[in-house]
Amino acid sequence: MAKIIECVPNFSEGRRQDVIDEIISSITIVEGVRLLDHEADPDHNRAVITFIGEPDPVKHAAFNAVQKASELIDMEQHKGEHPRMGATDVVPFIPISGTTMEDCAKLAAELGQEIGDKLKIPIFLYGEAASSEYPERKNLAVVRKGQYEGLKEVIETDPSRKPDFGPAKMHPKAGATAVGARMPLIAYNVNLNTTDLELARSIAKSIREKDGGFPFVKAMGFDIQDKGIVQVSMNLTNYLETPIYTVFNEIKRQCEEHNVEIIESELIGLSPMDALLDTSIQYLKLY
Repeated sequence: MAKIIECVPNFSEGRRQDVIDEIISSITIVEGVRLLDHEADPDHNRAVITFIGEPDPVKHAAFNAVQKASELIDMEQHKGEHPRMGATDVVPFIPISGTTMEDCAKLAAELGQEIGDKLKIPIFLYGEAASSEYPERKNLAVVRKGQYEGLKEVIETDPSRKPDFGPAKMHPKAGATAVGARMPLIAYNVNLNTTDLELARSIAKSIREKDGGFPFVKAMGFDIQDKGIVQVSMNLTNYLETPIYTVFNEIKRQCEEHNVEIIESELIGLSPMDALLDTSIQYLKLY
């Protein structure tokens, strides 16, 4: 059985298509890598690229992409709604077939060291790749606390913010990058027909795990100015424990209490098929 690993790097660029295309080209030039999907959001100013392959080609393609992003993206100029700390913000590896989470964690450590040594970008291992020295880094939000600007102030002085690889100093253009291993994650947004940002933030707070909401849910409220709406943006880190329909139904319930309509919901990147089938079955039962 072939060993297949998925990689879903996120880049701090969602507006300049030429830059995104160059990053994609740096990935697809690697033999043995298959591009599955790419999406860009101008409001979040972020691109998500998904590709798969055997471990070595995937690691090679990921390094190429990080290198290309470091050349083309300047974090000193970057502005966007989504939390971020680097030109390549995160590089997660996900086991697909013939591989384990341990394989992905090992690959993350190898890539992290290569990036740190060759590109001089500080690397933080997260998720299942987090080291025993920094177990709190299993949570990406801990790694990214303060975002680019905040991390820039403390990375050189706070021992708890020391990177796993590379210099304890932000790269002058590329910032810092988190490299990790995780199970499939669903990036899911719900757009509300209102400009009430406080409502979106209140709903996000009520459903996210860290504030007593649903387990395995991370959520934030964003202002999508060019559309004149607000958004509840989520990462569902274990869709088996908290499915898509669970969070959607709760958002819908709270919106109805405030006489606000949901315009649409959207997936960013790919989703496991069973998560979509499960959601479809739940709603078919209603009719």
